[in-house]
Amino acid sequence: MYAIIKNGGKQYKVQEGDILLLDKMDLAAKETVEIKEVLAVNAGELVVGAPFVEGAVVTAEVINEGRAKKVIIFKKRRRKDSKVKRGFRRDFTRVRITKIAA
Repeated sequence: MYAIIKNGGKQYKVQEGDILLLDKMDLAAKETVEIKEVLAVNAGELVVGAPFVEGAVVTAEVINEGRAKKVIIFKKRRRKDSKVKRGFRRDFTRVRITKIAA
């Protein structure tokens, strides 16, 4: 059984026991979070929502919060003496999927 969920403008295919990084939610460890934006559920047959599946909920347990490694964005235009260097670190919440209810 798997589900496709939406979080922070991104879509994730999840199964029970999966660990994934979602956008930061300001929750403590061991808390549970219910994700109601379920786009599709497959429990033998595929059920696709329009846009979300009615009554489908994915339950997850928060493991921790953190920041990802720095990503360097470097733009250079040759022969123009134009350079831009930026860094970016994504804040995330690491969760474990505990239950998919359709």
